[in-house]
Amino acid sequence: MEKILIPLPHELKENFPALLTFVEKSRSICRHILSGKDSRKVFIVGPCSIHDRESAMHYALRLKILAEEVADSCILVMRVYIEKSRTAKGWKGFLYDPHLNGSNEIQTGLEWSRELFLKLAELEVPCATEFVNPLIAPYFEDLITWGFIGARTTYSQTHRQLASSLSMPVGFKNSLDGNIKSAIHSVESAEESHTFLSTDSYGKLSAFQTLGNPDTHIVLRGSCDTTNYDAHSIEEALQLLNQYSLPQRVMIDCSHGNSQRNATNQKNVFENTLEQILKGNDKIFGWMIESHLKEGNQSLNNPLEYGISITDPCLDWKTTEELIRAAHSALSLYPSEFT
Repeated sequence: MEKILIPLPHELKENFPALLTFVEKSRSICRHILSGKDSRKVFIVGPCSIHDRESAMHYALRLKILAEEVADSCILVMRVYIEKSRTAKGWKGFLYDPHLNGSNEIQTGLEWSRELFLKLAELEVPCATEFVNPLIAPYFEDLITWGFIGARTTYSQTHRQLASSLSMPVGFKNSLDGNIKSAIHSVESAEESHTFLSTDSYGKLSAFQTLGNPDTHIVLRGSCDTTNYDAHSIEEALQLLNQYSLPQRVMIDCSHGNSQRNATNQKNVFENTLEQILKGNDKIFGWMIESHLKEGNQSLNNPLEYGISITDPCLDWKTTEELIRAAHSALSLYPSEFT
């Protein structure tokens, strides 16, 4: 086994210092949306995974313009996923293999990833990411507006402890088999104080004690076989949340199980749940959408085309823009229902 030393979190942060004012402001807005104090809806939208910094910035510039246009009704947070959780095997993300060639230069991945997060903060584009490996969190958590724990790790005590320590909203997805209770139990756990072992910014094993994170929620993402974005499934989820004395608020993942891995089905999921909101379900506070500059996905083994996902298939920018503008128009017509 070969060992390669990488920079410690405090070293990377010194080389790429954070812009805390913008991040704290965007977190505060998102907390208010999650709690219902802000009636706007949130979109967690962007590429399934980041593999190219240039196309990521290209996407971010478009998203910023659109965000300003729809700001009265919606907040747009960009997906900046630099780690990818794998069921069996495959590319593990930009952080681990930034050159896309199996060289696995993690040090470069760390530096390029933090640099990208900083550029997005300078552009004032809020970022969301999934925390796959908790050891990575100290390198970037100060630049993230909204965190997520994925379907493969929602049962993990280590990830629940991490969420408990983060000062941002954190969403837990239901498990791959569609189990919603796994996400609900994660929310319960992350709200509590935890004492656990981890490494600090200087690489020392330390005992951490958290205060608990009050800004956690579940994400309905469907399963390998079924969807759970219909009105009946959402009502079941809300009833379960109520049974556990948790806030009845849900986010809908338009991709993954709910789209059955078909990117164009995301539009159907979005339109169905938007209609539920317009009919009075104010418990749905936002959506996750996988979208890139161009539609679909491509194999990493072929010459790459600019602006197309190399992991899950995505909607193209034009369709994404149309969906967000549709939400803005519809929500703006019924302001009294969302106050």
